[in-house]
Amino acid sequence: MLVNVTTSSVINASVKQVWAKIRDFNSLPDWYPSVIDSHIENGEPSDKIGCIRSFNREDQLTLREQLLGLDDRKHICTYLLLEPNQPMEDYICTIRLLPITDSDRTYIEWFADFKCLPEEESKLRQHLEQVFQVGFDSLNKIFSS
Repeated sequence: MLVNVTTSSVINASVKQVWAKIRDFNSLPDWYPSVIDSHIENGEPSDKIGCIRSFNREDQLTLREQLLGLDDRKHICTYLLLEPNQPMEDYICTIRLLPITDSDRTYIEWFADFKCLPEEESKLRQHLEQVFQVGFDSLNKIFSS
């Protein structure tokens, strides 16, 4: 079963500020609370399409993701989860930023497409919505200080 999870929020900072924080594919520890470290494999630049980041979370889980797309003009980053450790396949995520021009804030979307068994959909959807919301909340906290 193909599933799409889409979440969105408003960040109290300009697109330029938010993009500067999240653009670096190796910057998760700087803005996502449960990520304790990250590195780009093979010493590649963190904005090279195809590079792979390996990061560790507080729960001792290590994940690897591959950068599929990075568009500085449209403020879009797309990546693939390699070796999924949950009951899903072909997990691809995209983060997109859009300017809210009347207040110089950012509309942010984070969405995922993946395949899973029908009985897993609800649980995985809820989990990802929570994961993405943690990122939104963290960015708002960073830009409110």
